[in-house]
Amino acid sequence: MSFLCGIFEAAINTLLLPFRVVGAFTYKLYRRHFMPLLQYRMSMKYNKKMCDTKKELFRTLSDFRRPDGQLTVLEIGCGTGANFQFFPPGCKVICTDPNPCMQKYLRKSLENDENLVFERFVVASGEDLSSVEDESVDAVVGTLVLCTVKDVTSTLREARRVLRPGGGFLFLEHVVAEPSTWTHTIQQLIQPLWYYMGDGCRVNQATWKHLEAAGFSELRLRHVQAPLMFIVKQHIMGCAVK
Repeated sequence: MSFLCGIFEAAINTLLLPFRVVGAFTYKLYRRHFMPLLQYRMSMKYNKKMCDTKKELFRTLSDFRRPDGQLTVLEIGCGTGANFQFFPPGCKVICTDPNPCMQKYLRKSLENDENLVFERFVVASGEDLSSVEDESVDAVVGTLVLCTVKDVTSTLREARRVLRPGGGFLFLEHVVAEPSTWTHTIQQLIQPLWYYMGDGCRVNQATWKHLEAAGFSELRLRHVQAPLMFIVKQHIMGCAVK
């Protein structure tokens, strides 16, 4: 089966070559106009289906407040601010995203969540959060972001660096299915096309293995079945404590 997957992947990459050549000239336009709008609309649909799951996940954010009640949250790959509605009132938010064009929709989300204290937006990838000081935030949030970063290990290392001791990294990610399933096979087959259309998203990644090896003092992780199409139905959620 792996041999067939390899052949199929090679065929897809060959078919996508002309689109990639054209894409080299149109990628900036795609990221500037189409991708933020698409993510904004898809995030709203995702939130409706995953509302209870997100409420459960972000309920633990308040556990990381400092003794004086303050809570500073750094969101990696904030996108259009789809998670803001689940953050506890009064928390201070720092947002990072590699796409500066997300700010237009980010501000729309902020207008609907006036109880948050927005500190700043930083154009940065998850692998390089150098503009954020060591041990300066109480919690780091990453949802549907580890599937798109180029280096998961470096991203988790950065998350640990900016977290204060005892702080938490909250995550919600779609992951690869069990190897013995048809879903797993299909995920492998469509990955080249998915990666291209999904702006670098990997549907066949065992993200939990990276989290287990990231060096957090405590990892609370569980696998859940999301009410989504079978390709992205497999999710992991939880919290890693520094």
